[in-house]
Amino acid sequence: MKLFSETKHYLSVYRKFISTSVSEATSFRTSFILMIFMDIFFFLSAILTVDFIYDHVATIGSWKRPQLMFFISFMLTVDHLHMLLLSHNFWRFSDDLKSGNLDFTLLRPLSSIFIVFFRYFKPSSIPNSFISTGTLIYFGMQNGFGPTQWILLPFLVILAFILLALLEFIISCAMFWLVEGLGINFLRMQMQQLSRWPDFIYGYFTKKLLTFGVPVLLIGSGPVHFLLDISNWPYLLGMIVACIGCFYFLIFLWNRGLNHYDSASS
Repeated sequence: MKLFSETKHYLSVYRKFISTSVSEATSFRTSFILMIFMDIFFFLSAILTVDFIYDHVATIGSWKRPQLMFFISFMLTVDHLHMLLLSHNFWRFSDDLKSGNLDFTLLRPLSSIFIVFFRYFKPSSIPNSFISTGTLIYFGMQNGFGPTQWILLPFLVILAFILLALLEFIISCAMFWLVEGLGINFLRMQMQQLSRWPDFIYGYFTKKLLTFGVPVLLIGSGPVHFLLDISNWPYLLGMIVACIGCFYFLIFLWNRGLNHYDSASS
């Protein structure tokens, strides 16, 4: 009962976050419309760039066009969720640390991680939801997905998003010690780039490091390998273990960071 009431409370707070974000974003209509076109252009350019490669080659690694295009669509869907729910918050976190505004966040009777990383919603990314979902379904059909794959697909997209978010939260904790968040945010974005390609394009040692050391490659390669071949269930198990491990490491690192935090406003 307590868990239900807490969840309900957090959802009510998040509805307020969404409401204020929409009001703020739509106050500047030209900027809002341009951001919509920017998101759509990014999605289409990423899809068409990979599609163009298959005009010159039959396979990349062991994957033919439908398989790699599904992978790219899957990762772009995860990236879309990231842009919609999280992207603004990392930059604001850096600013709040330097300005001392984080003090007001820590005084609120809610999880500081929730407020810091879920405070700002990006409404201009909403129209892209239809394109990303449609593309994911289209290439899923080209791969001949059965009922099991279709049922698992939305859960695996969410699981991949959770793993990506946890890794980015962990990287962002470095801002507590470095204060200047620009370099950390660019490092975080480079990590995203690594995850946007399947694991088989990397060398043996790089693949092992980015799968077991820093599980970046599991974000996309894990669920897609599993969806394309259910016998690849160790990938799914690895994702679940990585999410659990990253969650507890984040809590540890976040608490250490808060203890180290020295308000800029004091």
